[in-house]
Amino acid sequence: MGRKYIDCREFPSESKCTVALSADSEEELLQVAVQHAVQVHQHEDGPELRQMLKSAFKDGAPPA
Repeated sequence: MGRKYIDCREFPSESKCTVALSADSEEELLQVAVQHAVQVHQHEDGPELRQMLKSAFKDGAPPA
């Protein structure tokens, strides 16, 4: 499995968050993405959030 990433810039929000997260495994990326979504964006952790985040994962590294 190659590197995966998720980029907040792809999700319009009031905070205009520019954070991009990447990891070598989906499990590790999901863990940090959930932490970010809960702590920074005040989302509630749960199966729906986790599924939404996983569906937004992309292969490679985020663009600069």
